[in-house]
Amino acid sequence: MIPLQIHHLTPPLSISQTTPPYTRPSLPHLLSPFSQRIDFSPKPNLFPFSPILLSKPNFKLFRASESRTLIYGNEDEEATGISTDLDDLSPNGVVYRKTLALVECSMLAALTGLVYFLSNSLAIENYFACFFSLPIVITSMRWGIAAGRKTMVATTMLLLVLSGPVKASTYLLKHGLVGFTMGSLWRSRANWTLSVLFCAIVRALGSVGYVLITSFLIRENIFALITINIHASLTFIFTAAGIYTVPSMEAIYALFSILVFINSASFTFLLHLLYAAFLSRLGMKASLRLPRWLEKAI
Repeated sequence: MIPLQIHHLTPPLSISQTTPPYTRPSLPHLLSPFSQRIDFSPKPNLFPFSPILLSKPNFKLFRASESRTLIYGNEDEEATGISTDLDDLSPNGVVYRKTLALVECSMLAALTGLVYFLSNSLAIENYFACFFSLPIVITSMRWGIAAGRKTMVATTMLLLVLSGPVKASTYLLKHGLVGFTMGSLWRSRANWTLSVLFCAIVRALGSVGYVLITSFLIRENIFALITINIHASLTFIFTAAGIYTVPSMEAIYALFSILVFINSASFTFLLHLLYAAFLSRLGMKASLRLPRWLEKAI
């Protein structure tokens, strides 16, 4: 076997640059053969570059008033339009008023759809029919024609989900379009004669459309039944009066159209009176263009 020899290695002594000055040892100690070798050479610097001193972070504290100034800006920032967007959140701002109009339109549309749905379910629609167009008129007078259109569309879509396309189309033809027409004309401050005339035309066309939809659903021509009954009634009246004349179908159609228009005109005129009185009580009389006799009465 090969004997293992263990050598004790002693690391050389190195003196850094920061050690105190070297003191010369005594002469006997230098002459000793067993003395250790002392290395007086300085330890090489591993980092040739000068150390980087980290500066102390400078945090500047500011008060709440200063932060408010930073947020809202000064007069120069207002001139550049920085604080204009923040002013929109005020009660008179554009964003606030648009949000308020949207919320009011949605609430009135939901209320109208719920009342119409319940009135149809309880078979009391004829008692509340005069109030179904009122929310559209209110939103048109308060927020503009676009708001009235949104209310009408939102109510129709709500009824489409709750009751189906038949009830939704019935509301749109008989109440929605009438309310939108009335609100648009009142918003434009049109004359009452023009308003009643246009609303009567829209109401008459809506009634005709409602009859067409009903005829399609029940698979029966309701117009033919109406004209036949009118023809029979006129023939009986003429015979009783001693007039032996049979009315033509063109005269029957003309008479039917006149009767529908008179019915629609009377209904819309009553709606004008009711809504004018209601909006005046709500404090919107200044935005209405009422006839002199009605203004004096109110």
